[in-house]
Amino acid sequence: QVQLLESGGGSVQAGGSLRLACTASTYRRCMGWFRQAPGKEREGVATIDGDEQARFADSVKDRFAVSRDHAKNTLYLQMNSLTPEDTAMYYCEADIWGGTYCSPARATRFGDWGQGTQVTVSS
Repeated sequence: QVQLLESGGGSVQAGGSLRLACTASTYRRCMGWFRQAPGKEREGVATIDGDEQARFADSVKDRFAVSRDHAKNTLYLQMNSLTPEDTAMYYCEADIWGGTYCSPARATRFGDWGQGTQVTVSS
């Protein structure tokens, strides 16, 4: 099991930016960000595979960027042009599986999760 620690959440006005970070206790091939707003199901935001292949949800692909620092076992999510619809708890997930599994569209997950970091966007 890997421990994951997220940071970087906060409150921002619409149009603003935030950068989330997730540090893992050990390497995992697939790392990603998922979010859950109150009263809504969890949804995938972005994932990045060990070979740096990144995938995004359609709702964020023109605004968010995902990256990772292999040396630090750290995952990042740069969020730009934030809207109130981006308000949610953001969770980091790390998994041994990659390839087609490493996608925010894949709802069933088998990896380890962080505790989450809250992002609140006001209009």
